[in-house]
Amino acid sequence: QVQLVESGGGLVQAGGSLRLSCTASGRTFSYYAVAWFRQAPGKEREFVAAISWVAGKTDYADSVKDRFTISRNNANNTAFLQMNSLKPEDTALYYCAADRYWGRRIASYDYWGQGTQVTVSS
Repeated sequence: QVQLVESGGGLVQAGGSLRLSCTASGRTFSYYAVAWFRQAPGKEREFVAAISWVAGKTDYADSVKDRFTISRNNANNTAFLQMNSLKPEDTALYYCAADRYWGRRIASYDYWGQGTQVTVSS
């Protein structure tokens, strides 16, 4: 089992930045890929970014590419999502997920956090 807790969400103006953290406990975090997903009200949950367990590979949704950066610190069992140039359409509940699977498929991730709210005002 892996337990995930997100933090770092909040209210920010358009053009601003936030850094989300995902802290893991339980099994060895470094063996798991980590992904961020988000869900806006009335919309389906969508992929944002993923990082492989050795941090050699990253993947981003087109909507966040060149604005968001995913990273991880296995020594501290933490993953991060640095979000720059935020837009109102980035407003959503952001979830951290982990699994040995690497990719964009929501159903393939077994471990999820409770989410952290990001609100971007125009």
